[in-house]
Amino acid sequence: MIRTVPSAARVLVVDDEPQILRALRPALAAAGYEVIEAEAGLPAIELMAAENLDAVILDLGLPDIDGKEVISRVRDWSEAPILVLSARDIEQEKIEALDRGADDFVNKPFAIGELMARLRAAMRGRERRFSTRARFRAGELHIDFSTRRVTLSDEELRLSPREYELLRALARHAGQVVTHKQLIAAVWGPNATVDAQFVRVLVGQVRQKLEEDPSNPRILKTEPGLGYRLIAEDETG
Repeated sequence: MIRTVPSAARVLVVDDEPQILRALRPALAAAGYEVIEAEAGLPAIELMAAENLDAVILDLGLPDIDGKEVISRVRDWSEAPILVLSARDIEQEKIEALDRGADDFVNKPFAIGELMARLRAAMRGRERRFSTRARFRAGELHIDFSTRRVTLSDEELRLSPREYELLRALARHAGQVVTHKQLIAAVWGPNATVDAQFVRVLVGQVRQKLEEDPSNPRILKTEPGLGYRLIAEDETG
């Protein structure tokens, strides 16, 4: 079943649970989105190929193919933000979905407010990643990608090349989870065989320079078992 309502941004919701669709439909419409619905993976792929979509909210447990397979197939030709919404509470499932190209992951049951915030962040993050923007600013943190200059409260931070590449990768996906695997590829290269512990050590070093209290980080946050999330540009506090 497909249902649409007028809106500027078009969001595809892929889920076979009627109660989820009933909850998301009015919330998305009230936020100004056009809602398109699919109850299985293969019809969703067809819709994504045929329609000009701005974002996808995707369940992993679909009746025909696994949601992770949907992500893999779609990422061959589409960069639309994908927000995974699933009851699967297994860390490896989340990591694999993110590594295949999902932008973020929200567990069922979920709060509508959190899901909408994550959707907005995923859409902004995808725009940043594929734009020519040369600067990033979140609160007092400012990164100039053209000069590789990083400042915090107008004071320049001295980062090693790897520390900078880590921060750059997180900033390009600000507000979203970046997995250990994605960070290893960004910092050490796509073919590197580096243990996740090296990422943890590097994150610790960056936090020493970014955070007022590195033991209670407010800028570079840990997503337990998944990876890390840098605050989005419009986050405060």
